Amino acid sequence: MRRRNALSAIALAPHWVGAQPGLMRSSTLLEQDPATTVAERVMREAYRRLGLELQVQAMPGERSLISANSGETDAELYRRAGIDRLYPQLLQVPVPLLTYEIVVFTKSRPFAIEGWESLRPYRLGYVKGIKIVEEMTAGMKQEPVATMQQAFVKLDLGRTDLVLANRASGLAALHGLPINGVRVLSPPLATFPVFHYLNKRHEALLPRLTATLREMERERFIRQVQEEELARYAEAVTR
Repeated sequence: MRRRNALSAIALAPHWVGAQPGLMRSSTLLEQDPATTVAERVMREAYRRLGLELQVQAMPGERSLISANSGETDAELYRRAGIDRLYPQLLQVPVPLLTYEIVVFTKSRPFAIEGWESLRPYRLGYVKGIKIVEEMTAGMKQEPVATMQQAFVKLDLGRTDLVLANRASGLAALHGLPINGVRVLSPPLATFPVFHYLNKRHEALLPRLTATLREMERERFIRQVQEEELARYAEAVTR
């Protein structure tokens, strides 16, 4: 009877995916884009230098944060500063991986971007789980979707007026879609660095991971990765 109860307890216990020695599993946004690729390459090298293997698991945006905060995964690959106020089990690794630039994509006639409030008359497409967009457009006509591609398809069909996204991520999504006539409006709505986050159960790792990323920063490894990945979409940026 005790054996049966023990087996039942094991079956019902949470699956701690980072339990395998030497393996760190990080959740991240569902789709691949330049920002994700930069963050993954940088963090994979940082963990390698510490004798650890990084495994990245893509999820919908909100699910990714919940997973890292609950400890189902070991880390969140990259998010803006301050996300730990909403997800208190996350620890920010204080070395920026890249700079995010939230911009407006549209197919309609351009209009003056005068901060977030200037978006109020429009139907706003964005990827669910991008917290800054969710927070700054609260009470507006939000049209969240699971992927960037879905956001642009809805824009192309006239079901939304604008897409709000990281500039490089949006251009990368457009690069693979048969959609023409989309333009980027200026100025950006927001510009900010993004950071890796650890679940608090890995707090002991934070100083070593920070020191390793600082070293990679001095070596210009992080800058080199950024330049290599973003150069792939230079043509799309200027079109």
